[in-house]
Amino acid sequence: MSAKRDYYEVLGVSKTFSTDEIKKQYRKLALKFHPDRNNSSDAPEHFKEISEAYAVLSNTEKRQLYDQHGHAGVDGRYSSDDIFQGARGDFSDIFGRSGSGFDSIFESIFGRSGGGFGQQRGSDILYETSVTLEDVLNGKKIEIDLQKQIQCDICKGSGCKSGTIKTTCRTCSGQGQVRQTRNMGFASFVTAALCPTCRGQGSIIETPCGECKGQGRKKGTKKVTFEIPPGIDSGDYTVQEEGNEVPDGVNGDLIVRVRVQPHRIFNRDGKDIFYDHDISMIDAALGCDIVIPTLKGTEKIKVNSGSQPNTIIKLKGKGVTHINSRGTGDQYVRIVVNIPKKLNKDQKNLLNEFQKIND
Repeated sequence: MSAKRDYYEVLGVSKTFSTDEIKKQYRKLALKFHPDRNNSSDAPEHFKEISEAYAVLSNTEKRQLYDQHGHAGVDGRYSSDDIFQGARGDFSDIFGRSGSGFDSIFESIFGRSGGGFGQQRGSDILYETSVTLEDVLNGKKIEIDLQKQIQCDICKGSGCKSGTIKTTCRTCSGQGQVRQTRNMGFASFVTAALCPTCRGQGSIIETPCGECKGQGRKKGTKKVTFEIPPGIDSGDYTVQEEGNEVPDGVNGDLIVRVRVQPHRIFNRDGKDIFYDHDISMIDAALGCDIVIPTLKGTEKIKVNSGSQPNTIIKLKGKGVTHINSRGTGDQYVRIVVNIPKKLNKDQKNLLNEFQKIND
C-alpha cells in the first residue's frame, strides 16, 4: 500500500498560494526533475509526483475537492487522465510545444499509451479503519471482504452470451471515435468525438450475457489483503486497482482511510513518544529508580536527586518509525512532581523543621 504525500507538501507551497504562484513553483521543480534534464533513477517518479500535484492544485474545482476531502475526494471523482486533462496547456507552455514536450513524457511516465480512446476506469472505493499505536510500531496486515463490482464469472468479462463474440462497430470501424472535417477558408479543422453507437468501445455486443446484462461485471465480494506499514499516520492511502473492476479497462483504487487511535498513556509526535510519570516531592528531592512503560516493554531509569518538575528524560530508540522518514524515534519521559494537597500534623512539623534547617 503506497501513501500519497500531501500535494502542497510535494510542491513546497501553502494553501494560501495563488494559482500563478503554484505554477511558478511547479515550473521550477519540473525543470529540475524533467527526465530529459535529470538522469537520476528517481527523477521520473519525482516528476510524476509534482506533475500530479500541480494538475490538481492548478484547477479550481479539483483543488477545492482536495482541500475538503484530501486524496479520496479527487481520486474518487477523477481518473488519472481526467486529473491531467485540464493542465495540459500549462504543461505545453512550460516544456515547449515540440521536441521534449509533455505529451511524450506523459505517455512514457504516466502510462497512457495503449489505453484506447474509450478505455474506462472503475470508480474508487473508500474503506475506513482504525489502528492502535502498537500497530504504528509493528505494522498490521488487514484482510477484508470487499463488496464491489467484479468481473462476471459467466462470460469472463466479455459481456457476451456463451458461444458469441463482440462484433466490430460499423460506425467507427472499431476506432471508438468518429471524426468530422470542416473546411473554413484556407484551413481544415478535424474534430474527434466519442462514437455514439459503441460509446467509444469500438465493438458491439449483439447477444449480451444473461448474468451481467452485457456489462462484463456484476456486484460481488472479493477478499482483499493489504499491509498497514509501520510508522503510518492518520490519512488516506491507496491500494492500487482494488476498487471497482472494469473489463478491458482500468480498475479503480481502494482508498484506505486510516485513523490512528489515541493511546491511553502515550502521546505521539511523528517518530517520538511522550509519557508523563508521577513521583512524590520526596523522590524528586532524594532521587529514585522508576520503571517506565514503553511500546516495546518496560525500562528502568534513574531520577537524579534534586530533579525539578517537568524534567525530561530521553529514552533513545524507544519511539516508532515514520512512513516518510528514516530511523526510529525516541521516548521522552516528563517527570511530574506531585505536591500533597493535604498534610497531617506530623508531616507539617517535619516540613517546618526542614525549613528551619534550610534557612
